[in-house]
Amino acid sequence: MTRDRAVDALRGYAVGGVVLGHWLVTGLVLTSDGSLHQASPLAAMPALAPATWLLQTLGLFFFTAGYASARSVARHRGGPAGWLARRLRRLVLPTVALLGAGAAVLLVATVVGTPDGTLAVALTLAVSPLWFLLPLAALVALTVPLRAAVRRWGPWWCAAPAVAAVAGADLAARLLPTAGGLLPVSLLAAWAVPYLLGLAHADGRLAGRRPAAGLALGGAVALAALIAAGYPASAVGVPGAAMSNLNPPSLLAVALAGTQIGLGLLARPALLRLTARRGPGRAVEAVNRNAVRIYLWHQPVLVGVSALAARAGAALPGLHTPPDGAGWVVARLGWLPVLALLLAALVVGRWPHPRRDDTRPAPTGRPPRSTGHPGRCPEPAGTGRLGHREGAR
Repeated sequence: MTRDRAVDALRGYAVGGVVLGHWLVTGLVLTSDGSLHQASPLAAMPALAPATWLLQTLGLFFFTAGYASARSVARHRGGPAGWLARRLRRLVLPTVALLGAGAAVLLVATVVGTPDGTLAVALTLAVSPLWFLLPLAALVALTVPLRAAVRRWGPWWCAAPAVAAVAGADLAARLLPTAGGLLPVSLLAAWAVPYLLGLAHADGRLAGRRPAAGLALGGAVALAALIAAGYPASAVGVPGAAMSNLNPPSLLAVALAGTQIGLGLLARPALLRLTARRGPGRAVEAVNRNAVRIYLWHQPVLVGVSALAARAGAALPGLHTPPDGAGWVVARLGWLPVLALLLAALVVGRWPHPRRDDTRPAPTGRPPRSTGHPGRCPEPAGTGRLGHREGAR
């Protein structure tokens, strides 16, 4: 069995992008009554919007999840029901652990007299990342028919209806701003696009530089065109803005996902060289192994550090001060190592590691391939255990 280290690296980047993105756009301001309220630096510093193109990496999340699901179901010896139950269990159990621990912490915080504003912010930031699990669980459940569709019609024809659905939802939202019922449609359709591309990549359909360059260039052109057409430049929501590219995901989110996937595939040789080195390789492996837990716990870590430090009564720069200038950004960057160390201690130190399969890297710079039915995409050859958490399993 082999692992695709380049895909592991992309998943590691996706995890890191979400964590850093949230820690950098989530300002928790200490008020005069000792409570915390949420503020975004993007509202005061719109020039930071291009940074969100690097840090809003949910498209890569779903791409790597689709890739790993395809390889996992291909090597599974039982029926699809058993495979699905096993994969969903790896999503549900860490979520249940988070909710249980979060409820206990909130109870203790209430007893010790934590201000209501701080409790509301803590609850919001702890629960809000869970939306990600809904489309992920739905797409994992649809892996078998989606994989069959990709093999029969190809990824581009399969992705086209999803793109059209997102475009329709965007148009309806502009014409009918109260049409909130379209949220589930675009939420699933938008993230189905990178998931379908991940399924295709697992079968070798995106191998080579031409598909990667086409995705990167096409996505970049679409990004520019959408921004010129009036879409917000920020890839994440900005408080007070009339439209968000993430809630629900818009065409800009789909274009950004395509751009990131294309660039990631173009960087495949460099990623393989990087992960062949001991230090980066072990770091990528650790992040992949704990991806879901990192995703679920990174915001509670930020809230916990901010709330505990606030009990001292003094507003600490970058932690409790308003995110309204470059000084706040510099100060918040100084807090990132502290937050990262605490998150690593919580995630890595608390949980037993699952048994690992053979983690030898793939012998070539392309996804493993084998011969298959004529006219169809070949079955993946050896499949390693690539779906570490994150829906990636």
